[in-house]
Parts: sequence; structure tokens; C-alpha cells
Amino acid sequence: MTNALRGVLTALTTPFDADENIDTARLKRIVDRSIDAGVNGVVAGGSTGEFASMSHDERRELVDTVVAHTAGRVPVIAQTGATTTREAITLSRAAQASGADVLMLVTPYYESLSLDETVAYIKDVAGAVDLPVMLYNIPAATGVNLDATTAAGLAREVGNIRYIKDSSANWEQALQLIHHHSDVLGTFIGWDSYLYSALVEGAAGVMAGAANVVPNEIVAVYRAIAAGDLDGALAQWRRLYPVIDALISVPFISAVKAGLRILGEPVGSPRKPVSDLNAEELAGVEAALAALRREAALV
Repeated sequence: MTNALRGVLTALTTPFDADENIDTARLKRIVDRSIDAGVNGVVAGGSTGEFASMSHDERRELVDTVVAHTAGRVPVIAQTGATTTREAITLSRAAQASGADVLMLVTPYYESLSLDETVAYIKDVAGAVDLPVMLYNIPAATGVNLDATTAAGLAREVGNIRYIKDSSANWEQALQLIHHHSDVLGTFIGWDSYLYSALVEGAAGVMAGAANVVPNEIVAVYRAIAAGDLDGALAQWRRLYPVIDALISVPFISAVKAGLRILGEPVGSPRKPVSDLNAEELAGVEAALAALRREAALV
């Protein structure tokens, strides 16, 4: 299978103003920041983007804004999954009408479903649209794991299911997807600390919330691997990894926003009740970013 979608996808943060409204001007700046760094696509309304805290209308507004501002420079992946099939279909059709390139479909969360119910939901939503669909496997949030065999079976049965974002943090499962099912599924690893390993193993790409903060560095690792320069890629990854580790070792949504703020791109706080990092957590992110800047100055 030839996958049109490859490379580094930024799981966009959603900036909020002081009243917790979507800050569209800041959102556009964050989109530009990633595209200017050379990412291969941007993702609107993912977990890093706090979709679960948004109303239906806000989710539509978010996708509309990102699609319009991106203006075809890179593909836009719209996360349109919901807690009900009806809502997911409505959001998916709206994103398709808006001009999104790919739909990413998280499975229902909060109410624990069986695997059969989850599969039925995916088939119903994918069958209601024409766009390529990316499965979003995040069992820590949904309570259901889309194992490699199930995901591949869905892709073989439903023609527009073409990708999967695997955020299971199950490396064995990721390898099964990459090595056994790349004929039907392009695998994007959604666990930032696996970024280098996934690309070396042959994943179609990575979807990284950290790409909001350090997009240039992540793109550099991807490009070096794509060019066959594994030694150069590993050297760059070793400089970058402490930042990735700092971000994922604390509450991640808050860490991404803190990282941007440290770098001069204030995007507001997470929506309550999620809080900003505490002083100790913030110090760890600051130290990692400062070390990365020092490393870059020596190269």
C-alpha cells in the first residue's frame, strides 16, 4: 500500500484566552509554527488539543479554523470521534465538508464498550464519510484496545480505513502493526518517547504533541532517518530526548502549553479543572529546554 500520509504530524494544542475561549489568533500562530518547521501534517482536536473539554460547536470551529488557515499547505487531520456514533458521524461529516484531508476517530470513552461494540462504531462512522480514516487507539482513555489483528481486519473490510494512530504505549503491538500490516494500514505512533524507534522500524510516521514545542528538532530526526543517516538521526535524538522525557513525565497537556510559554508563545492555560504545571514540574521542563538550546549552540 502506498500511503499518502507520512512523516511528522503535530497534535496541535488548543490555545485558550483568559475566559477559556478558543484563541483563534494564537491557534493560527501555532499552526504556522509547525508548518514553517516542516511538519508533514497538523491534527485538530486531538487529545493534546483538549477536545474532550469542548462543546460540539467548538470542535467544529476548531477544525474550520485550522483547515482554513492551513490552506492546503499540509494535510489536516481532524479528530472527530465522540461518545456516541451519532455525534461522531455529525462531526465527521462536518469536518469533511470543511475540507479536512483525513478523519481521526477516537473510540467512545467513559462508558466501557466491548470490542464488538467498538468495531461496530468504527464501521458505522467510517461508512458515513468518504475521507480516509485514521483509527485512534488509546486504550488508557477508552478502556478498549484495538489490537493489531483487529485494526488490520477493519482496514481490509472498510476501504477508507487507511491509517492508525497507536497510543497504546505497547511496543510489541506497534511492531506488529508496522511489520505485519503495513500493506493495509499506515501506522503513526502517538507515544512521543517512541518517536525515534518507530521511525527507524519503518512506521509511516509519528503524531507528536511535543511537535508543538520542538517541531524543528523532531522534523530533523525524521528527515535524517528518511535519508538513511541513522547515525546523524541518533545524535539528534539524543539531544532531543531529554525534552521529550521532561514533557511526558508530567501532565502532558499542561507541559506542552508550558513549553510554548517558555519559548515565547503563550497559549493560555488548560481548561479547568486541568491545572498548569506546579513549580517543580515547570522547572524540569525549563531545564530540559535550556539544555537543548545549549546543545544546539555547540553543534
